[in-house]
Amino acid sequence: MVFSKRKMKQFLVFGVTIFLVVCFYKSWGNPMNGLGPAQFGEVVFSDDDEADKSALPQGRIVDGNREAVLQERSVLGNADRSINDKRPRGVFESREERGAPPGPKHLHPKDVRLAEDFDGEHESRLNELHEAKRQILELERKIQELEGRIPRKYPDVTFLNYKNRKRILITGGAGFVGSHLVDYLMMQGHEVIVADNFFTGRKRNVEHWLGHENFELIHHDIVNPLFIEVDEIYHLASPASPPHYMYNPVKTIKTNTLGTINVLGLAKRVGAKVLIASTSEVYGDPDVHPQPETYWGHVNPIGPRACYDEGKRVSETLSYAYAKQEKVNVRVARIFNTYGPRMHMNDGRVVSNFIIQALQNQSITIYGSGKQTRSFQYVSDLVDGLVSLMASNYTQPVNLGNPVERTIQDFAEIIRDLVGCKSQIIELPAVEDDPQRRKPDISRAKKEIHWEPRVPLQEGLMKTIDYFRKELARSNHSQRNIFVPETTEYRNLV
Repeated sequence: MVFSKRKMKQFLVFGVTIFLVVCFYKSWGNPMNGLGPAQFGEVVFSDDDEADKSALPQGRIVDGNREAVLQERSVLGNADRSINDKRPRGVFESREERGAPPGPKHLHPKDVRLAEDFDGEHESRLNELHEAKRQILELERKIQELEGRIPRKYPDVTFLNYKNRKRILITGGAGFVGSHLVDYLMMQGHEVIVADNFFTGRKRNVEHWLGHENFELIHHDIVNPLFIEVDEIYHLASPASPPHYMYNPVKTIKTNTLGTINVLGLAKRVGAKVLIASTSEVYGDPDVHPQPETYWGHVNPIGPRACYDEGKRVSETLSYAYAKQEKVNVRVARIFNTYGPRMHMNDGRVVSNFIIQALQNQSITIYGSGKQTRSFQYVSDLVDGLVSLMASNYTQPVNLGNPVERTIQDFAEIIRDLVGCKSQIIELPAVEDDPQRRKPDISRAKKEIHWEPRVPLQEGLMKTIDYFRKELARSNHSQRNIFVPETTEYRNLV
């Protein structure tokens, strides 16, 4: 009986063992049963990953050998790590980032965390970059605001007390000649008022004085009356180059007639001394050479230049009519060809045309044979002459120009040599009513106002060429004019 019980126990143990073996076999018969690919380190590839997939073992082990299963798990895990090691540390490239269509989301939890960390870090850096840009823009705005509060620096002007300081009006003061006259009078310590309609003048020419206590700029067309209190008036308002005064002939005539009447009327009302800027064009195409102030001229009254020529002749007539009838204290300056910095880039004059063409290595164009002559004075010499004439007691017209006469052909060659280009000089058809000879007789200027030009041609041309070179290179509004006043010692030396 005892033996039977022992046998029975062994049989039961054997039966339980068989049962357990069968159960384990059923649960382990398929090695991947109930387990996801991520648990065995498997990498799931899409169609576009075939190149990488070929490097791994093909298929899966499906027998019941647990050791074989663990071996496959190790191999696949190592392959997974080798692929990830090809990427930068902490970077996981998703299918969406590669532009591939969405695939199975069988990602290892570690890879998911790496991807999430990378996305978070990338977004954080983008936010930091945007914030840095915003702070930079804010700092730039604050710097501009602070710069606006800093008082502007102006050249040291002479201080004049109330007895010697004058209030001076310059019509056309933002133009080529007018702006240089503004500089001179400001440096002398006077109060300067500029009235300009900016047809040919530019604020850029006088911007270095804006805000100064002695300077005022008025946007005004002198064809309309102007009511201010002044001691002296320089009437320079009028387009002076052929393309500009031919652009609107009627307006040119109005400026030189109605504008002159308004200036003379203002001078009459306030008792101011007035200087009228006339021109060598009142001589027309002269029969007398050189031209003295006593020559009456040879002008075509209906030609294309008549709006300017005859307009200036009427301006002179009005001046002396006011002087005789209304006792207005007038001065008349007949200005010959002038050149220098701040000339209009497209005014069509000889100097500006030749310099721009030479700087751009274009052909230098001469209208006519090139044998016609001109006399060129530097703008600072003209300003000295205008101021000297205003300060004198002489009331008759005075020529202000350079008596050194040169042909247009010679002048073109001089500019070409100074620029250092290889431009060809070509001839175009002559312009109608173009004067053939022009040379002032400045005997009256030497005698009455002790004036004659001093700046040599090459020196003045080099300054003008440098100005045009900078203007051509200018690319934005922040490149401002830099006014460097010439000292009295320098002017006397020259």
